[in-house]
Amino acid sequence: MQITSKFTIGIHILTCIDFFHGKVPVNSGLLSQSIGANPVIVRGVMSSLSKAGMISTGKGKKDIVLQKPLSQVTLYDVYRAVDDMSEKGIFRFHENVSPVCPVGKNIHKALDGKLLRVQRVMEQEMRQIPVSTVTEDIRKEIRLTG
Repeated sequence: MQITSKFTIGIHILTCIDFFHGKVPVNSGLLSQSIGANPVIVRGVMSSLSKAGMISTGKGKKDIVLQKPLSQVTLYDVYRAVDDMSEKGIFRFHENVSPVCPVGKNIHKALDGKLLRVQRVMEQEMRQIPVSTVTEDIRKEIRLTG
C-alpha cells in the first residue's frame, strides 16, 4: 500500500492545533516535537494542509490555526490533501512481471479491478470519519490515563 506517513502526520498536525489552541502557541517546532518527525517533513505536510484550506500559516506567524472546524474535515480530506493516491492507486505492483509466464502476463487483468474496489471502499469509509473524532478520542484517553 502506498499511503505514506504524511497522512497520519497530517491528522496529528490538525489534532495538535485543535488540542493546543488557546493554551500554547502552535508552531512547527511544537508539532515536530509532538510528531517526532523532521521539521522539514512537518512543514511540507503543513504546506499541503494550508493549500487545502485546512490551516493558516505564515512567515513569522507564531500560531498556526485551523481554518475550519475538524468536524468538517474528514480523513479522506486529509488523505487527498497530503497523500492522494486515488488516481495512481494505493496498491503498488511488483515490477518486471514475466510476459511469458501465464500468471505474470495476466496478474494485472485479474487483480487490478479487485484492488480498485478495495481502495474505493476504503476511501468511502474515510469520507465518513471526521478528524474531530480523533481529537475526541485523545481527550477521552487523557481523562482516563492522564
